[in-house]
Amino acid sequence: MTGAEEHPDAIASRAHVINELRELIAALDRRVPQVSRVGEVAIAKAALALRDEALQRLDELALEA
Repeated sequence: MTGAEEHPDAIASRAHVINELRELIAALDRRVPQVSRVGEVAIAKAALALRDEALQRLDELALEA
């Protein structure tokens, strides 16, 4: 299905997801690791993995559009 044939609700939904993913990435980019806190290394690794997944999903959505 091309963008011209796609239902307006699907287009709006995709736009919403894209916006949410961009906000998530921006928040993760603003996060400053607190190296003095217990478990921070694991949290930082999880945040990086989540960021990578969000970027991958953005790429997938761009290909679908």
